[in-house]
Amino acid sequence: MTRRSIGIIVNGVTGRMGYRQHLVRSLLAIREQGGVPLADGTSIWPEPVLVGRSESRLREIAERHGLTDWTTDLSAALARDDVEVYFDAQVTQQREKAIRRALEAGKHVYTEKPLAEDTEGALDLARAARAAGVRTGVVQDKLFLPGLRKLKRLIDGGFFGRILSVRGEFGYWVFEGDWQPAQRPSWNYRSEDGGGIVVDMFPHWQYVLEELFGRVRTVSCVTATHVPQRVDEAGRSYPATADDAAYGIFELDGGVVAQLNSSWCVRVHRDELVEFQVDGTEGSAVAGLRSCRVQHRAVTPKPVWNPDLPVTEPFRSQWTEVPDNEEFDNGFKVQWEAFLRHVVANEPFPWDFLAGARGVQLAELGLRSAREGVRLTIPELDL
Repeated sequence: MTRRSIGIIVNGVTGRMGYRQHLVRSLLAIREQGGVPLADGTSIWPEPVLVGRSESRLREIAERHGLTDWTTDLSAALARDDVEVYFDAQVTQQREKAIRRALEAGKHVYTEKPLAEDTEGALDLARAARAAGVRTGVVQDKLFLPGLRKLKRLIDGGFFGRILSVRGEFGYWVFEGDWQPAQRPSWNYRSEDGGGIVVDMFPHWQYVLEELFGRVRTVSCVTATHVPQRVDEAGRSYPATADDAAYGIFELDGGVVAQLNSSWCVRVHRDELVEFQVDGTEGSAVAGLRSCRVQHRAVTPKPVWNPDLPVTEPFRSQWTEVPDNEEFDNGFKVQWEAFLRHVVANEPFPWDFLAGARGVQLAELGLRSAREGVRLTIPELDL
């Protein structure tokens, strides 16, 4: 098998997502399996160039995984002829500037979301990428989760009939950082540092809703900062200036109504950290990260509201588990493979910068809806 090496700058590799999901579980996992196979027998072989601000952390990661190519000098990495792809997993405020430098250097760009801090910035990047003639991609990992892939299979098979509504619950309790360390970095709770759950999660909800159920046409959102004071990594108390919960209603093409709650201030009483219930005229489903359960209209029970008597219906046991029927790989890795095939073999890849801009737009309009207390129509984006 012919090996086709491709140099990839991984900027932000010392962060949680950049290291765990993109380096270890994606790029290094691709190398462990022998690369990304193409139809002509070629195997795409990623050559990571680790980039970050801390020499000691970069060196430690490189030594842990037997890598030698790392630098704190992004300009030097971008100037290399053997580097074709730039990947960005930095904090949002650093991303737009770095991506623009990568585009000016003629690199293909793949990036975490959100693509930019606002819609106009995201569209500017999309225009710059088109002018540079390079290929672009934005991480949309939720589409590759086993639970949502099973849900997509049900939709494609006509299981639901006409889909009526989607109800989603996402979140968990993030500790304040005083008596127990927080599970998320402190910048997530400072709006001045690009934090907030709307900025974090609405780009996800945009592509999930659009890909599975239809284009999002309106948004109505209420946000809250339920925990106003938190403690950072150094033990210092700080005011939480960003939203830590968002309650959104979205109207989609075809009359589908979606209600999605996102919160870092909720204790989990469900099977997975995120669950979507989809109700249709012919059947319903509840999908999480990995599982998906269904109930068809033919076996739907007929409960009667009676608050004077205890509930006797075993509601949860009346649903049926959807079988896997296929092997499910890590979602980040699957999308990395698709992007590398897009770059090397020109295979289709629909999740480009314009798709990423739609996610930024939904977050921006969600925050505006919350500020103004209004329902907003979402305009079409065009380059």
